[in-house]
Amino acid sequence: MAENKPKKENKPSWRHRNFVTAGPVDDYLYSLLPKRDEVLTEMESYAADHSIRIVGPAVARVLQQLALTINAGTVFELGSAIGYSTIWWARAVGEKGRVIYTDGDPKNAERARRYFDRAGVSNRITLYTGDALEYLSEQKQQYDVIFNDVDKEDYPRVLRLVLPRLRKGGLFITDNVLWSGRVADRNAKDPQTKAILEFNRLLYGSGDFYTTILPIRDGLAVALKK
Repeated sequence: MAENKPKKENKPSWRHRNFVTAGPVDDYLYSLLPKRDEVLTEMESYAADHSIRIVGPAVARVLQQLALTINAGTVFELGSAIGYSTIWWARAVGEKGRVIYTDGDPKNAERARRYFDRAGVSNRITLYTGDALEYLSEQKQQYDVIFNDVDKEDYPRVLRLVLPRLRKGGLFITDNVLWSGRVADRNAKDPQTKAILEFNRLLYGSGDFYTTILPIRDGLAVALKK
């Protein structure tokens, strides 16, 4: 008689089991989340179906809450993909706020633009397609929040660029800093893990920031500029 095996539960791309939160705890956290609107729900489904990494609703709520806590009016987002987190930022900064979207893929940017229109936040967002770090380096103003979710090997370079472009009391927030737990291997050889290890060391060692890593999803570093 064939053994009846339990069905494998399919998780969307922002909920794969390589993240650091234990499975049952992760399920519990997501069960508490309020239902998202039609646009965000559609973006979550699209990201899952096309293997596009987005921060997901649990982390997005943290990002929005942090922006609201410091009354942020300007956000510079490094690596925006289809604009999921961008919408959460845009809703946090309000009608008079400004969010900078950056991504290297014109197709991502065009899809994001359509989502922004439907979400009613297009007037708060400036889209830039190209090298996010190069665009940040050209900025003359200081931002309330800078969110870092670019290629992991660029993380140490991002840290050097952020400081003069973030206001005092502003937040520098970085995703994936626990890198599915691979940061526990201090002798890691792959370039991405090595870069994240260096970034975390530099961030915590910086006298310009007060830093905490939140062990939610894949690790979120929140650094307050002193």
